[in-house]
Amino acid sequence: MDITTFLLVLLVLLIPGLIWFSRQCFKANQIDWGSPWMNWLDGFSRLLCIRYHRLQLVDLPLPAEGPAILVANHISGLDPLLMIACSRRPVRFLIAREQYRRFGLQWLFRAAGCIPVDRQRSPEKALRQAIKALREGHVVALFPHGKIHLDSDPPRRTKAGAARLAAISKAPVVPLRISGAAREGHVVESVLIRGRAKVELLPVITLDKCLPEQLYSAIDRAVNGEEMA
Repeated sequence: MDITTFLLVLLVLLIPGLIWFSRQCFKANQIDWGSPWMNWLDGFSRLLCIRYHRLQLVDLPLPAEGPAILVANHISGLDPLLMIACSRRPVRFLIAREQYRRFGLQWLFRAAGCIPVDRQRSPEKALRQAIKALREGHVVALFPHGKIHLDSDPPRRTKAGAARLAAISKAPVVPLRISGAAREGHVVESVLIRGRAKVELLPVITLDKCLPEQLYSAIDRAVNGEEMA
């Protein structure tokens, strides 16, 4: 059997499996992202988190409609996928500009509605875009530590962006604690190497329970795990 024949036979054998897998991804899809390709990716991401990383799903206490802000500690590159897997609504992440412009991924971040943050030149631009998204009723997510930060790392002051967004938009803040990635501290390896992922819900922070000047400390305590002590 020559190489051409071998490749054709292999392709014929693989096609049924690929069709089955594609159907499973569409079946797992929970969110309408506005395009079949993004919906397929949503289903694939959920299967990856649930079947491979053994995530036990929790139902994020997001409003059925209207703005909300998701915040979480940031331990690996798997974190955004875990948050989306637990959500019944599309989530727009604030993402560092250098990550947003990664080769081959910019189209994906744009399609997912990510908001790039230029931390050196114009961070306020991202804040304005996030406020606009909230006023349009979207769910916006960010990591207040600003980058991957483990509990074992030296203390790092959280950024005030989430508190500012909540104070301006009056949107509820839904804090989460993420754990269980196999390769904490890494971006790609944490997605590829199987873990036992866990997302824990913390009390929702709202302005009717928290004064505007208390928002920052409430969010800081949540993402640093102090609310769980």
